[in-house]
Amino acid sequence: MVEYVGLDVSLKETSVCVMDGAGRVEWRGQCKSTPEAMAATVRKRAPSAERVVLESGTLSTWHWHGLKALGIPVVCVDARQAKAALSGRPNKSDELDAEGLAQLARTGWYTEVRVKSYASHRVRSVLVARAKLVGMKRTLSNTIRSLLKTFGQFTQRARGQSFADRVRSLVADEPLLGKGIEGLLASWEAVSRQIRDLDRLLSGLARRDPVCRDILMTAPGVGAITALAFKAVIDEPTRFRRCEEVGAYLGLAPKRHQSGETDRMGCISRCGDALLRGYLFEAATVALTRVPRENDPVTWAKAVAKRNGANKARVALARKLAVILFTMWRRNEAFRWSDQKSEPQAMAA
Repeated sequence: MVEYVGLDVSLKETSVCVMDGAGRVEWRGQCKSTPEAMAATVRKRAPSAERVVLESGTLSTWHWHGLKALGIPVVCVDARQAKAALSGRPNKSDELDAEGLAQLARTGWYTEVRVKSYASHRVRSVLVARAKLVGMKRTLSNTIRSLLKTFGQFTQRARGQSFADRVRSLVADEPLLGKGIEGLLASWEAVSRQIRDLDRLLSGLARRDPVCRDILMTAPGVGAITALAFKAVIDEPTRFRRCEEVGAYLGLAPKRHQSGETDRMGCISRCGDALLRGYLFEAATVALTRVPRENDPVTWAKAVAKRNGANKARVALARKLAVILFTMWRRNEAFRWSDQKSEPQAMAA
């Protein structure tokens, strides 16, 4: 007899619901929120389980990989779709959510989320840590500048002086203010050192990775950080059937509203990975402003800028770069510039 299992995961305990092919609940219960405990419960209560469904979330990577390694037919579903499907119920509880997930497993009405490898998650974790540190550094420097402006002191860039030296020279005659500023400045310097350390680490990872070094980083405006972020987020190029899907996956495709005679295109959806989307926008800006060598994507983006403005051109070029990077990776080819003998094959995509 075919069985379906829904797992509503929380930090300590997981609600489990086992359902048969006709939609009848066979068993409800709880187990510890570890892959081993979940697998033991599924084997005991649903030995012929065809699908075991859990929602995407913070713990889903650990649970999905652990259950797969233990031979459980686990499926990770989109949490937003699951929430929409279960929101019609008048009551909400962990038991009812587990039952609803079991129903989704039985009917097949769900969107499966591909869980990335641990290697990709590790690289992306370092990238997220670096991004947080960069944000902290920006906040500290802005706070220091704001405090100094109160006393008519401005920290414009000085010749031959770093930001820290400039600030210390401004508060040299202010012992009380200097005490407060020095604490912020010490934190700013410590964060700056950590960012430099992570930059060296990430640069080394990119140099040792043939996909990043020989393929992705050959595109205009794409450096080590953007290449690593792209590889970590996409994880496996075979997961997409068409290269155009990458732009939509990263939230760089425009939203569409069509109903009856109404059909309008909106701004980009911003549904994908925000960190990678920001890096692609930066890469597009660099390609437009700092890459002197002629290439087709930038030529196309400059024409878009004349028609629609620079910001829309950067977003459009960011999406095009995502498609180009994916095509290059899938074909295992480096970027081909316009001044080479043949046109870039990646442009055809």
